[in-house]
Amino acid sequence: MAPVKEQTLSLWGNQVKPRVMVAGSGAPLVYFHGGMGLHWGGFLDTLARDFTVYAPELPGTTPGDQDALRALDDWWDVVLYHYEMFDALKLTAPAIVGHGFGAMLAAEVAATDPARARKLVLMSAMGLWRDDTPIRNYIVTPQPELAPLIFMNPDHPMRSKLFPDPGDVDAVIKFKWTLACVAKFIWPIPDKGLKKRLGRIKAPTLIVWGTQDKLIPPVYANEFASRITGAKVELIDGASHMLEIENTAAVANAVTSFLK
Repeated sequence: MAPVKEQTLSLWGNQVKPRVMVAGSGAPLVYFHGGMGLHWGGFLDTLARDFTVYAPELPGTTPGDQDALRALDDWWDVVLYHYEMFDALKLTAPAIVGHGFGAMLAAEVAATDPARARKLVLMSAMGLWRDDTPIRNYIVTPQPELAPLIFMNPDHPMRSKLFPDPGDVDAVIKFKWTLACVAKFIWPIPDKGLKKRLGRIKAPTLIVWGTQDKLIPPVYANEFASRITGAKVELIDGASHMLEIENTAAVANAVTSFLK
């Protein structure tokens, strides 16, 4: 297991001081986490065997820098902010991997400035909307109802790490604030016009989805693939929305094989 180091940047006119987790060696890979925050685990450890993994926290979710969320007003601020982050990290065209909300961000970065991404991996991506298959608003979904949507097994051991103990007030506040940091940019639905821009993506793209995803059903995998030239789809059995947790080996193997 490669040691994980923390790097703190000063961005957006010194208004945002995000923490970036860095591990591994090899070609650079940026990982954009999903809506429940950054949780470094087996999936990123595996990627770090072959790549230098950079995993930034979304503005507002870094402890001690919660007010940073106020510096970014809208979705386009978030995109431009991440351009600035890439420049600060001296990343010219890394591979970009994203999950959920992070995949929506990864797709947008690769679409609005195609030269920013060498290769692109979208896992259980948000960003599109079908009226015949609406996506549940997980920001306001009670925990007992949300767990079955994102895990095949609602009692998965990682549930206790993702969801706070109701009796731990500080943990509950942190969890709610993390969701709020994402909600600011996707409320009320995560359709910010990405569908009009996906055709601009030039990076070879892999779309990875859990076959049992009940939060964002697998039909969206094909929806993304139909809009990105040459995109490949990999469906992962035995996994729901948190596929990189539920079937770490299969997801890591698919992603690593594609990127290498």
